[in-house]
Amino acid sequence: MIESRSALLLAMLIGCAFRALAGESPFFVTYTDRLEEPGNLEIESKNATGRPADSGRFIGSALEFEYGLRGWWTTEVYLDGQATSGDSTIFTGFRFENRFRLTRQAHWINPVLYVEFEDINGADKSLLEVVGHDTEADLAVPNAIARQEKQRELETKLLFGSYWRGWNFSENIIVEKNLAHAPWEFGYAVGVSRPLALEARPDRCAFCRENFTAGVEMYGGLGDTSLLQLRDTSHCVGPVVDWNVAKGVDVKMSPSFGITGTSAPLLLRFGISYEISQFARKLRGRQ
Repeated sequence: MIESRSALLLAMLIGCAFRALAGESPFFVTYTDRLEEPGNLEIESKNATGRPADSGRFIGSALEFEYGLRGWWTTEVYLDGQATSGDSTIFTGFRFENRFRLTRQAHWINPVLYVEFEDINGADKSLLEVVGHDTEADLAVPNAIARQEKQRELETKLLFGSYWRGWNFSENIIVEKNLAHAPWEFGYAVGVSRPLALEARPDRCAFCRENFTAGVEMYGGLGDTSLLQLRDTSHCVGPVVDWNVAKGVDVKMSPSFGITGTSAPLLLRFGISYEISQFARKLRGRQ
């Protein structure tokens, strides 16, 4: 059972998202080509829990602040932390991310460039991506040892998004480099999703089909420049569902299943987000 401090960390991160006061992607690892509307602020808590072999159950959390600067530019800050049963609860670092739309008009395939700087440590278990030769064994290293590994990394992704009859198809190519040492690492994430209904009812209905989006995503590592092969890499696949509970509030969940011997056999991902429309304008109006 997760210790009380683990539950406290989770409650704090989820609570922050609620107190901050949408058309959210149901995916946890795969990015769509969607950018935040200019002036809108979205606050989201993304969480992953699992129990690797020879270790206690953990909760890894990332609290995300996403802001639309321009129609073609979205910027984000992540604050990461984790709690492991029988071990400790720690803050593991931050991430600064920017996404840039590469075309002005919508096309059959819409490309977006993703650039992120990470200043985290080896104890991070938010699992926002899987690259290189990441395996289940990495999740079992005690926090006191894992946190000594500094991971100041540059991560880039090329995101592709396509739409057909209500379906969204998203593909991500991931390249990551530790700025101090280590080879370039590679990974991928792909997802497909669709609302359960394309036409909305005229009256508000929380449990109507159009408020639910379901799909599936798959992600994993592709080795690195020193060993570009699939041996000793992790690959996971799982269904995803997003529920638009109320205006601006989304809840999503996904059980993720490892499909290789070195993958975490089961991860449960869950998240909640709140979008504040025209945040800067509302903030100025209160001054």
